Amino acid sequence: MKFQFLSWGLIIIMEIQTTTQTELIDITDRVRASVRESGAKDGICVISTRHSTGSIIINENERGLRNDILDMLENLIPENKSYAHNQIDNNAHAHLRAVLLGMSETIPVEDGHPVLGTWQSVFFVELDGPRKRTVTIKIVES
Repeated sequence: MKFQFLSWGLIIIMEIQTTTQTELIDITDRVRASVRESGAKDGICVISTRHSTGSIIINENERGLRNDILDMLENLIPENKSYAHNQIDNNAHAHLRAVLLGMSETIPVEDGHPVLGTWQSVFFVELDGPRKRTVTIKIVES
């Protein structure tokens, strides 16, 4: 991970190599480490991606649920449907899935730790892989 200290906060650039077309990658430990290394005691942590075929979500890291999420995406936005964007790039399904999931999550930071529920994990969701991806973590103290 690359760190940049700025007068208004800290930005961490995380690189991820995905391995399949669609997958959920748990980045919770890297988010926690980033908050810890920033030294921020209270504030917010914003996790985002600039990729239009990738997403950031928070949910439980349980194998069955991860498979259910992938199945839901396929059922709602099937890969093999005829989309207008496929005339250009043949990955419209990935863009549309990213629209549903979103590109960022914001987590409160309290006492030097990201505030997540007992079962919550932070995921990067690959929707058009495998690819090399970038996730930005921005930590702002209050």
